[in-house]
Amino acid sequence: MKLETFFEKFDQFAAAPDAVEKMRELVLQLAVQGRLVSQSPNDEPADVLAATIAEDRAAFVKERSLARQRVFPPVEDDQCPFALPSGWAWTRLGNLCRVQAGFAFESAAFVQGDSGLPMIRIRDITRDHTQINFVGEYREEFLVDAGDFLVGMDGNFTVAKWRGPRALLNQRVSRLQWYSQHLEPSFFAIAAQYRLSELQGTKAYTTVDHLSSGQIENAVVPLPPLAEQKRIVAKVDELMALCDRLALQQQERGTRHVALARASLARFADAPTPANLNLIFHSSYSIPPADLRKSISTLAVQGKLVPQDPNDEPAEELFVKLESERRRFAKAHIFRAPLGEPVDDSSAPFAIPPSWKWCRLSSMFNAVADGDHLPPPKSEAGIAFLTIGNITTGTLDFEGCRFVPDSYYRGLADFRRPIRGDILYTIVGATYGRPALVESDRPFCVQRHIAILKPPQSVDVRFLMAVLRSPLAYNQASASTTGTAQPTIPLGSLRNFAAPLPPLAEQRRIVAKVEQLMALVDALETQLTASRATAANLLSALVAELTGTPHNGKVSVPSTPTTGRRGRPRKSL
Repeated sequence: MKLETFFEKFDQFAAAPDAVEKMRELVLQLAVQGRLVSQSPNDEPADVLAATIAEDRAAFVKERSLARQRVFPPVEDDQCPFALPSGWAWTRLGNLCRVQAGFAFESAAFVQGDSGLPMIRIRDITRDHTQINFVGEYREEFLVDAGDFLVGMDGNFTVAKWRGPRALLNQRVSRLQWYSQHLEPSFFAIAAQYRLSELQGTKAYTTVDHLSSGQIENAVVPLPPLAEQKRIVAKVDELMALCDRLALQQQERGTRHVALARASLARFADAPTPANLNLIFHSSYSIPPADLRKSISTLAVQGKLVPQDPNDEPAEELFVKLESERRRFAKAHIFRAPLGEPVDDSSAPFAIPPSWKWCRLSSMFNAVADGDHLPPPKSEAGIAFLTIGNITTGTLDFEGCRFVPDSYYRGLADFRRPIRGDILYTIVGATYGRPALVESDRPFCVQRHIAILKPPQSVDVRFLMAVLRSPLAYNQASASTTGTAQPTIPLGSLRNFAAPLPPLAEQRRIVAKVEQLMALVDALETQLTASRATAANLLSALVAELTGTPHNGKVSVPSTPTTGRRGRPRKSL
């Protein structure tokens, strides 16, 4: 396959993660491996070019009065990462350029504004300006001009051409000073970036991502004929410009899709009709499943998901029943039922249908408690003891849970022992505000970082779950947290959450509609995941076809062969 064909197929794998970035990686890989442009038998071979560069290097050292000319070891076969085309050779980067390390300028002389000279730090390498200037004394050898190639010694080991004004070379940044005019610096900047980036995954650099000048100089790079270097750079520039256009197209397409998605969500929110429902599942654009779920939850608690029925028992009458049931529960379990303050309509988060009623969360549950505050005794077996990690997915997970003695469990108050139909709610830590419905008959207890909400019989527990999963509840949870290192929702604040109460019959209709829509969202998410996986797999297959690498979904360097492409031993310089 030709690389041009690969670009023509872009729309087929545009949904793959980082598709354009992987295309850029592929271009650079093929460029460095000599597979981007064809070779010409008329080009001067690399070994002749290497001799010319060596003469220029000696003259450079003499002219600059450098202390010595370093001698680098030859490139051994086991150091060559891939086979080279005929006419190419392996060499060390230090044979082509001097790696000049930056200077540790005194930070006390760093200033902002127009005074002094710009100071190039690692963060500035790919920019056309710097963030600070230097107003102290300096040596001219550390002055950098536009067009000089720089290397970041930390992080991603970025190699880039400086595009800013004359500036000073700070520590942890190096400059590549080319020895000869008989080479194309842009090609070797590409080769250096490609080879240095590989160091980040090697054993010696897993703990500290730092480079030394010696490591840069010893980097093994390919040396093509000069004419081919120029052809490669021209082709890279052409293809990178095409990548830029594709990235811009993706960005513009994404902007349009976001606008369409927002408009369709807004239209559905204003009028959640079947026709408008089709808009949010439109095939020409995708709405993130998380946004869809959030929108559905919001519409559910606002009374906009299903129509109201004038024959339903009003929420005001249902509220009276809840109050009566709540008092009976408190009396039976010997605790004082908290009195929820009325919710003033003027302070309510949003308007609700006339048949609904605003109330406090404590009025919608028989009890809102938490786990025992005393450290529970440990046991090898017995009753399961769940922590936040066992419920953050929204379902109970007993895998790997702790245990407490049966006697401890029996000693807990009934309202501190969760049973089927209860709702658990995380109130401490980074994963606060997550509800989980108890759908197990297995006896268990929970830590005090989990709230236990006991629903009455007069309310549909699935609607209560919809309320607790909605942005309405989560926003109130976020506003009520205390502490910084470990956010905590006080039980008093949780009980005081404002919540809408619809008629019971409408609660059930809402739940049915929510389940129907969430099933559609789940199917959409599965479809999107499969689509992205297909695109990523196609991209991986095309890359593998172009590079001759195994189809593993990654742009990787081929395994090290022992001979060149035509069975010849590799040349190294």
